[in-house]
Amino acid sequence: MSKKSVRRDLSAAVRSGSLAIALVSGTVAFAGAGEDTIAVAVDQAKLVKMPPRIATLVVGNPLIADVSLQPGGVVVVTGKGYGATNVIAMDRAGEVLVNRVIQVEGPIDPVITVYRGVDRESYSCAPTCQRRITLGDGEGYFKSVMDQADKLNEKATGASSTVGKAE
Repeated sequence: MSKKSVRRDLSAAVRSGSLAIALVSGTVAFAGAGEDTIAVAVDQAKLVKMPPRIATLVVGNPLIADVSLQPGGVVVVTGKGYGATNVIAMDRAGEVLVNRVIQVEGPIDPVITVYRGVDRESYSCAPTCQRRITLGDGEGYFKSVMDQADKLNEKATGASSTVGKAE
């Protein structure tokens, strides 16, 4: 096949959109499949077994996932934001032992999304619906739910720190 015919075929594929579809579907297949991909839901953690000689873990984008090394090569992977990143595990000599993709996906619990104009609110409905913050919720709703959670946490930790103290 000559260079001219390859260019002509490539040009026709680009014009018809079939090349773009092939590239997109190839990317989706790579990001979502394969035993080297660690799939975790946002706001969830997963235990992953890796070689026990790991001394250092590096995450490509810590806004997407967080990792924590435990004894025996167990790694805790926590989904923090939607998307894909990678984790590189190295030994003390700096040798790369593992380089895996982390794919963070949407929540696994039943979530109802309510749109009020352009603002979005999320509710976890298992079995009754309760307010739930999800990345992408409206700023006011997000802040309101976080403020309530912070106050509840303050009350819970304040109450537990006063238990057993003499007055």
